[in-house]
Amino acid sequence: MHGTKNKKNKKSWKDMTPGQRVGVVVMGAGQIALLVAAQRSITKTPEAQIRGNKVLWRAASFINFFGPLSYFLFGRRRGTA
Repeated sequence: MHGTKNKKNKKSWKDMTPGQRVGVVVMGAGQIALLVAAQRSITKTPEAQIRGNKVLWRAASFINFFGPLSYFLFGRRRGTA
């Protein structure tokens, strides 16, 4: 019965209102922009200014909004000259 309930609550693209569709597109574009910004920053930032391994931060940045935001908040060292 749980599977039936999930199918009822899950909307397809055609079931969404125009406003919901715009919201999905805007959120998707925001997620892609964050991913690209994080990947670019990881590439350009010297290893000494990144906490941890660049490869791991690259992989983590692919985790929806959480990964890129975590990199920008916790992955970069601040104030190093």
